[in-house]
Amino acid sequence: MITKQAIVDRLLNGRGAAGGETGEAFAPANIALCKYWGKRDETLNLPVTSSLSLSLGTLGSHCHLRRCDGPDRILLNDEPLPPAHPFVVRASAFLDLFRDPSGAGYAVAATNTIPTAAGFASSASGFASLVLALDQLHGWALTRREASILARLGSGSACRSLWQGLVEWHAGSAPDGMDSYAEPIASDWEALRIGLLVLEGGPKPISSRVAMRRTVATSSTYATWPATVAADMTTCKAAIAAKDFDRLGQAAESNALAMHATMMTAQPPVLYWKPASVAAMHQVWQARHEGIPLYFTMDAGPNLKLIFLASDEKAVCIHFPSLHVCIPHPA
Repeated sequence: MITKQAIVDRLLNGRGAAGGETGEAFAPANIALCKYWGKRDETLNLPVTSSLSLSLGTLGSHCHLRRCDGPDRILLNDEPLPPAHPFVVRASAFLDLFRDPSGAGYAVAATNTIPTAAGFASSASGFASLVLALDQLHGWALTRREASILARLGSGSACRSLWQGLVEWHAGSAPDGMDSYAEPIASDWEALRIGLLVLEGGPKPISSRVAMRRTVATSSTYATWPATVAADMTTCKAAIAAKDFDRLGQAAESNALAMHATMMTAQPPVLYWKPASVAAMHQVWQARHEGIPLYFTMDAGPNLKLIFLASDEKAVCIHFPSLHVCIPHPA
């Protein structure tokens, strides 16, 4: 079995002569318009399908990193976390991949500007910013492709959080995952907007990782999912090239609903939707019936993300006054 440590050692062999005393980086959160749901290799976070995402601009994770004596010391939003905290356990396990022989710890100060564990991809931006900070601290001089592969080892969708705007994650087919990385999609579609509709901000009742594993293992409809994604990826990329917003929005909304349908047919079923989620979907459909080009997508959580164009932002916000609008290509 290929291990994460083997991949890290291969990428970092002979690097790290020009490090500094600290590392600091920001990475945006990203929302998949065409989802990945299911892994062909859980250890290396290799997906069954490719995916396509849109960044949340200035919303994401900031990481400040330095070496320290003793065990890791991790702060999240200025709050020190105990060693048994799930975030600390997961982050320290990832940092183990990069420790020098002395076993010295890392002092990590992480700041999330989005709700943690509520379906807004905070782990993606968190691990992406951590990899970029580690690169700066150790002086590895990683390429973005290499950084994307390392970020994927922490959280699959983290590989997409190294860029703003539209990003494609190539599923790849190699057993070692060296062909599974993300890269930006060349596009000057600056009118795209994505809005966060926060309906519930607490932790999810079941993690994405557990829900994904259950869906792949037990869902009666999962067998059709890879073909659905392949078709939606083709549609989304063609829509982006043509700047055909309705075509992109229809494919993204359909893809999200298809993903949740696979979860609902798992055993036992996984249902992240709440009554407020369904009500918001109906609001989107009603707004579209009234002539506003508005679509939604939804990840592993009860909250919706609305997709629209800058020219329709005022009308969208009248329907959804609490919407947090993000510009995927911030100045």
